[in-house]
Amino acid sequence: MIEVAIMLEGQNGLTWERWQRIAHAVEDLGFVGLYRSDHYTNANPPDKESLELWVSLTWLASHTSRIEFGPMVSPVSFRQPTMTVRMASAVDDLSNGRLHLGLGAGWQEREHHNYSWDLLDMNGRFARFEEGLQIISHLLQSEEPLDFDGSYYQLHEAVLLPRPQRPGGPPILIGGNGPRRTLPLTAKYATEWNGVYIPPQTFAERCALLDELLGANGRQPTDVRRSLMTGLVFGKDQADFDAKMAPRTLSATELRERGLVVGTGNELVEQLGAFAEAGVQRIMLQWIDLDDMAGLEALATAVLPQV
Repeated sequence: MIEVAIMLEGQNGLTWERWQRIAHAVEDLGFVGLYRSDHYTNANPPDKESLELWVSLTWLASHTSRIEFGPMVSPVSFRQPTMTVRMASAVDDLSNGRLHLGLGAGWQEREHHNYSWDLLDMNGRFARFEEGLQIISHLLQSEEPLDFDGSYYQLHEAVLLPRPQRPGGPPILIGGNGPRRTLPLTAKYATEWNGVYIPPQTFAERCALLDELLGANGRQPTDVRRSLMTGLVFGKDQADFDAKMAPRTLSATELRERGLVVGTGNELVEQLGAFAEAGVQRIMLQWIDLDDMAGLEALATAVLPQV
């Protein structure tokens, strides 16, 4: 069995009208969750509408009742950790414990340049990320005031009040495939690892490495949930699928080798089964066309009863 959620690229034209319509559809159609990216804008021009992430999640928390949700992911590069943890705890409480707190180091150069945020080099980026993870973890999980003297953050008797209703607060999700930086941080701080655009064999290999890293940190493999965010090319029938593939330069086989889920309903079910066997517990499928509600319904009808 594998859980199926929907993931939106919020910087690709997301507005209140689209967000609200999709959120209600995802809940009503039976998907397990709805996730979205956290960006000011696209990596390359042109700029498109980009509904602010945490404001949109606050609305979602109080206007849905079942689906789980969260950022994929909020970067510490332009989200100060103490403010992020305050928002996350409040939104999780408002939703009765349905938020997954996705956190990242930041990566998109254009938005950091355009909006005056310091992205840092790769070493600095991950050093700052770990400081952010230390701060957020402590504030969620401990009532003790935090004094923190880091290279990027300095805190003095910092506390999180009111305390999260859920013990330990919302679960921390870390996304990425890197064996040298991302997975070690996941093993230390996260309760969910989210792979990104990798095929089943690679996912299984990263899971095995994560198990080893968890053991080295005194944790069990079951302490960290395994999920995957990847692209989707879905056709409700062969003609629809062929039309969607026509503009692409890579074949369906090549896209699958890169970790995408590609095909008509039965083909998608087969691929989702392979991901489940590789250890994926939840898959977040990118839904690119924010106005294709008929396609979203067709996807739910084709896939959800069979996984």
